[in-house]
Amino acid sequence: MAAAAAAAAAAAAVAAAGRRPEAVSPQWAPPQHDPAGAAAGLGDCEDTPVRPLCKPRGICSRAYFLVLMVFVHLYLGNVLALLLFVHYSNGDDSSDPGPQRRAQGPGPAPTLAPLARLEGIKVGYERKVQLVADRDHFIRTLSLKPLLFEIPGFLSDEECRLIIHLAQMKGLQRSQILPTEEYEEAMGTMQISQLDLFQLLDQNHDGRLQLHEVLAQTRLGNGRWMTPENIQEMYSAIKADPDGDGVLSRQEFSNMDLRDFHKYMRSHKAESSQLVRNSHHTWLYQGEGAHHVMRAIRQRVLRLTRLSPEIVELSEPLQVVRYGEGGHYHAHVDSGPVYPETICSHTKLVANESVPFETSCRYMTVLFYLNNVTGGGETVFPVADNRTYDEMSLIQDDVDLRDTRRHCDKGNLRVKPRQGTAVFWYNYLPDGQGWVGDVDDYSLHGGCLVTRGTKWIANNWINVDPSQARQALFQQEMARLAREGGADSQPEWALDRAYRDTRVEL
Repeated sequence: MAAAAAAAAAAAAVAAAGRRPEAVSPQWAPPQHDPAGAAAGLGDCEDTPVRPLCKPRGICSRAYFLVLMVFVHLYLGNVLALLLFVHYSNGDDSSDPGPQRRAQGPGPAPTLAPLARLEGIKVGYERKVQLVADRDHFIRTLSLKPLLFEIPGFLSDEECRLIIHLAQMKGLQRSQILPTEEYEEAMGTMQISQLDLFQLLDQNHDGRLQLHEVLAQTRLGNGRWMTPENIQEMYSAIKADPDGDGVLSRQEFSNMDLRDFHKYMRSHKAESSQLVRNSHHTWLYQGEGAHHVMRAIRQRVLRLTRLSPEIVELSEPLQVVRYGEGGHYHAHVDSGPVYPETICSHTKLVANESVPFETSCRYMTVLFYLNNVTGGGETVFPVADNRTYDEMSLIQDDVDLRDTRRHCDKGNLRVKPRQGTAVFWYNYLPDGQGWVGDVDDYSLHGGCLVTRGTKWIANNWINVDPSQARQALFQQEMARLAREGGADSQPEWALDRAYRDTRVEL
């Protein structure tokens, strides 16, 4: 999530104040390669408007997204994914171009060539590709919704061990979900009635708030994953459900003091098993001057994705993650929708815009398995290749398909970790014009509970802004900084270049 919840969300999914559910993202470094290609293929055209990347329904509706962004961290710690900017009285969004478009200013802006996208053909389809000089790789289609592929042997055993070794040398930190301080501050500026909150949560509009409706809103919150049992315990503690049936009427909801939820969550410290994500991670630099194996892997990803070097080189560095026994990551999506109130985390570095929230715009996810896991640890895609997608259908009876600790076996597709194997998928649908379209709901995925041993993975995320013009301006600005700034423009994590000559003791 992802995520945000995730969620993410949240990840799930999920985005907030410069961070994603997966982890705090580092700043991007301009690549130290010939910048002349950064402007290759750029022409003049009008700025592409920033459009919602979700259909106006369920978790991806604009109103709900904004509610989630602020209040999921405050009340119910993932339960009441509430509030923020439910401002329906402003009318149709199309009448106002929003702060992002207004900030662009008049005049033409550059655009980029269409994004490459691998065709899935059908589940089980295999094709041969040459990603390294001395061998062939085979790409197998695992699903069409999302467009998901598997490549056995993408990394050698030695490369896997080297990545783990470098991560241990760098030092791993506990994976954070999302901060809460920014949201508590935003809370003081919001004005919304409890009745409006109830109507947001009451998905079927029957005047009663069922447990599954509350669970459907849980995402990444303060890092705590809520179950039906958790919610009922909370209701009992704050006396929100006098008859104990697990259902809140409109009157019962109106009688509550929502601050009691926040106090309750503050007074109950979550165990690691109760978190949305239970893992440790670090980031490894892959740009010019990095360890030659790290550079080789990035170049291999470049050939795999068939995207421009500028897009791949300007994407996030490699995230390495360790899940110990009991580790997991509840289902989430890796990218968030982009609305006028949000901006992509990477292009905000050069965009002359002021918006309250940012989100990680990850066009693709390339995930590497770095070891064989003794027990559990699969990557689950709960709704892969479902005929239809419905947010509420993720929770049926007492089964929450997003819960990777208890219900991984009920997901549609599980990928078993095998050392050296890579899986990759697209987090967005195409827009029909060669660029980023809507978020792909089917990309919902999570890390199943590790029941025995340790699981090591790494993620390469390919970042693309839904606005072609803004992505192009970002690439141009990064190329300029590379020309003018040199090594001084590198962020702190670029010090990984000191590992360039490291040898692994196997």
